[in-house]
Amino acid sequence: MHNKIKTPKEISNIRQSGSILEQVIQFVVQHTKPGMSTKDLADLSLSKLNEHQYAKPVFLNYHGFPHVMCVSVNDQVIHGIPKSNKILHDGDVVSVDFGVNYKGMITDAARTFVVGNTNSSKRLLLEKTEQALLSGISVVKNTVRVGTISSAIQKVLDDAKLGIVREYVGHGVGHKLHENPNIPNYGVKNTGPELLSGMTIAIEPMAMLGNEKVYVENDGWTVSTSDGSLSAHFEDTVLVTDDGFEILTRSTE
Repeated sequence: MHNKIKTPKEISNIRQSGSILEQVIQFVVQHTKPGMSTKDLADLSLSKLNEHQYAKPVFLNYHGFPHVMCVSVNDQVIHGIPKSNKILHDGDVVSVDFGVNYKGMITDAARTFVVGNTNSSKRLLLEKTEQALLSGISVVKNTVRVGTISSAIQKVLDDAKLGIVREYVGHGVGHKLHENPNIPNYGVKNTGPELLSGMTIAIEPMAMLGNEKVYVENDGWTVSTSDGSLSAHFEDTVLVTDDGFEILTRSTE
């Protein structure tokens, strides 16, 4: 589906969708502790979402995905299925990815965090992957080309000597979870499709401490690093504006 320019009413609803999504993810991150299962995190997300009338989870049954949230741990990059027997331990690197549909408008976001104690390599991985996201967002404006976003993301990750996931990319979002255009995390400035004011996109760098190869686990969903290295995933939904951007899933701090 093409990424159409949203109407003022649609923008109002997608803002609310993003605000709810940010609240859900913050709630999960704040309440995660060692000893909890990945299913516990998904249950937390649903309990928080259910505080909001008209808000629905997007991922459940999306192409057959069996849960409301993706919870990916350590070498798992994305699309981890929540499980009651996958227990979190001190030092685990956890990525949570969630989508909200509010009155027909969809937002998508992810955060990665460490449960309990961290170390310098984990800090570097998380800080640089999030920095890459914010760097990609910073160049968004009316008429920017996708490659300019991709190039900004790639520079941060390359400079940090992190592996970049190539097979999975950011995307348009709004009426559907995945709309055009695709937004890779590597690319060349001033190339690719042009973005226009009123479009909404999900930018989502995925990086790892090791090499860039990934594989899909036997469950048919979970994407993991081939060398077992730790990975991180940060994502925000962004509105393109006349003079820049508005991050819909992250409050201005």
